[in-house]
Amino acid sequence: MSDENRQKEGRATRAAVLGEDHVARAEAATTAFDADFQHFITEGAWGSVWSRPGLERRERSLITIALLAALGHDEEVAMHVRACVNTGATPEEIKEALLHVAVYAGVPAANRAFKIAKGVLNEGAAG
Repeated sequence: MSDENRQKEGRATRAAVLGEDHVARAEAATTAFDADFQHFITEGAWGSVWSRPGLERRERSLITIALLAALGHDEEVAMHVRACVNTGATPEEIKEALLHVAVYAGVPAANRAFKIAKGVLNEGAAG
C-alpha cells in the first residue's frame, strides 16, 4: 500500500474509531510544529496497525485500553473507553481487560483506570 493510501485509510479508521468530530478537531488544531506527528500517527498507528486484518476493532480497543492503563496514560484511557461506542467493546469487556491490568501491570494502575472508565461509562449513561 502506498503512503498516500495508508494515510487515507488511517484517517478513515481513526474517524471510525474515535469519531469524526475528534479527528476534525485534531486536524483543525494541527500546526507546523505537530503536523509531522499527526501524519505519523495517522499513517503508522491508524493506517498500518489499526487497519490491519487479524483483529477486530473491538479487540484492538480492549488491547489499547489495557496498554494505556498499564502505562498510566489517563487521558488516552478515557478517549479509548469513549471510542468503545464505535468499536463495539462492552463495559463488561472493558472491566475484564482492566482486571488483566491489575494482575500484569499492578493494582494501582488498574485502580486508576477503573476510576477513569467508570466515569466515562457513567457520562455515556447520563448523556
